[in-house]
Amino acid sequence: MKSLLQSLFMEHFSKVQINAMEKIYRLNLINSCTGYKSANLIGTSSDNGTLNLAVFSSITHLGSNPSLLSFIVRPTTVPRDTYRNIISNKFFSVNHIHVDDIEDAHHTSARYPSNISEFDVTNLETIYKNNFFAPFVQDCPIQIAMKFVEEYDIKSNNTKLVIGEIQELYIKDELLKDDGFINLSEGKIATINGLNGYAIPTLKERFEYQRPLK
Repeated sequence: MKSLLQSLFMEHFSKVQINAMEKIYRLNLINSCTGYKSANLIGTSSDNGTLNLAVFSSITHLGSNPSLLSFIVRPTTVPRDTYRNIISNKFFSVNHIHVDDIEDAHHTSARYPSNISEFDVTNLETIYKNNFFAPFVQDCPIQIAMKFVEEYDIKSNNTKLVIGEIQELYIKDELLKDDGFINLSEGKIATINGLNGYAIPTLKERFEYQRPLK
């Protein structure tokens, strides 16, 4: 009875209804239904030295040994500077977005010509560290130096899964805890809700590793 009553107050969409939706409504709906996503800026450099910066919401970790991260790109629909630069030069940076930078970070999603750097059309600033090839975003609470490892074609929707390995990791001191946990909440680090909604999550609790009850 409880589930029946709950369903009366929930919107329901079938596959047929979803496929028939207006494009923007469907984009917003499906991009929101998975929950909050990571909000990161990927920094790259082209062969001629033009710096590129783009916001991504699909970055996730694949494992800690080796330390691998991945993200999704759709390179076949329009030119993708980030993808092209990574395939060409093998290096990129991942930068977490601070609450004060969300407007500039979101603007990097605009489609500028390849010869225009997003650093030049926003207030975001570059910084280079330890002779790493790709630029970092100055003042980001977490900055990660990545090296391209491999890619996989996802034929069902013509996207690619790009995988990289962490080469260097920079974290603001106050965010790193004794057990290796990074408190993103203390860093006021943004997440993305859907395509264009930004939120600053608050850490409520950390729980111990769970085992079956005896």
